[in-house]
This record gives sequence, C-alpha cells and structure tokens, in this order.
Amino acid sequence: MKFEFACASDAGLVRDNNEDSVGCDMEHGVAVLADGMGGYKAGEIASAMAVTFVRNELVQWLNTMKSNHIALDTQSAIESCINHANAAIYNAAQSNSQFTGMGTTVVAGVFACDQVTLGHVGDSRGYLSRGGVLTQLTKDHSLLQEQIDAGFITLDQAKVAIHKNLVTRALGVDALVRVDVQVHRPVIGDIYLMCSDGLTDMVDNDAILKTLNGDGTLLEKANMLICQANAVGGRDNISVVLVGAKAQSRANRMFPWLFRKKP
Repeated sequence: MKFEFACASDAGLVRDNNEDSVGCDMEHGVAVLADGMGGYKAGEIASAMAVTFVRNELVQWLNTMKSNHIALDTQSAIESCINHANAAIYNAAQSNSQFTGMGTTVVAGVFACDQVTLGHVGDSRGYLSRGGVLTQLTKDHSLLQEQIDAGFITLDQAKVAIHKNLVTRALGVDALVRVDVQVHRPVIGDIYLMCSDGLTDMVDNDAILKTLNGDGTLLEKANMLICQANAVGGRDNISVVLVGAKAQSRANRMFPWLFRKKP
C-alpha cells in the first residue's frame, strides 16, 4: 500500500488573510493542518509554527526509527511533537505583546502501510471515506460539542448555533495541552480528509462524500471542496488535506530496489 497526498488552502471570501496552514511530507507519510486564531496576523504565525514544528519533528523521529516504529511509539511521538509546538507557541505569545492571545488548532497524521495515526487539538477534523461512507474520526474540542454531549442541544440545533467556533482546547493558550491520539487500519481505496472548520461549517457531509467519490485527482478534489465552501459564502479560511491509500505497483513490490534513491 502507498499513500498519495494533496494539500490546498484558501482565505475564503470574507476574511482578508488566511490564518490556516497546511503541510505534508509525502516521503515520510506526514500531514499537518492548523487553524490559527488571535490578533493581527498572530493566528497566521501560530498555525504556521504548529505545522512547521509538528511536521519537522515527526519527520526527524521517523528518520531515526526507520521502519521499526509501532503504533504505540507513533502515538507517543505525535503527542510529544504537538506538545513541543504548543510550548513554542505559548512561549512566543508570552514574550511578545503582539502575539498575546494567539493560538491554533491542529490535526496531524502519520500514514504508514499498516496504520494511520491521527492526533488533534481543537475543532479541525479528520474524516475517513471508505466504502461510500464518510466517518468523522476526530471529536471536536469545542463548547458546542460539550453541549451536544451533555444533551443540552441537538445535532440539528448545533448546525445553526451562533457559538460553534468556540474551542475548549488549542495550542498556545496554556503551557500544557491535552492531545487526543488514535490509530486506524487503512485499506486500499480509503481517502482520509483533514480540514479546518471553514469547510465543514459550509459544506455538509453528503456533498463532501460526493466529491471524494467523484472523478478527479486528489488535488482536484481538494480544490473542488474549497470551491464548494466559497460557493455558499466562504465565511472563513478553508483548508483541506486529502490522503489516498492505493496499491503499490507490481513492479515496486517485486523490485523495490529499483525505486530507492542512491545513498
């Protein structure tokens, strides 16, 4: 099995700047997405710091582990890398008055042939499209989700709630942050979606699934999702990472040395 990656991000139609950040390292199977918040350009800085720290540290860890990492190790690595990013963002906010109050959500994934490990903080989400069904893998760290869990509001009421963007966890807000990490077993044909709430607030699951199941490359599908969010208002920044699980070519399985880079 191999994974293909596509990343896309757009400011939307209302906001002047894009406080989302996305980043992938296809060689190592790492993808990270962050949705920043804060004062003037501080959200951009927080999200960029999160993506850079998490991606680079995960790649460094994977290089040291080579192919010997196991699920528990990868879970710990993602949690550690996100916590390091949190500390960096928190310290920057504490030391520079321009960055006071900045923070960011994050969702990060390590995609290996036999496991997909996702870690997240905040309300940026991870989904899986498999067998014609779209499943939300992550659970929002938000006031709205807490109200749903407590039975105070229904899912239909949540769709029109005015406080849906209030998060209860974010990087950079406190010195320590709790990270949710999970492991999934991929199968050929899977498409994993990581996105900011600029997509899910504007485009419903049925429309997302239809696009993921439709024709086109992963990058074309990522851009289609952004266009759909903009077509109905584009009220927020919109970021999408798509990761598709595909079978390796027969030649690659039989003669892997043909595709290795020279040392």
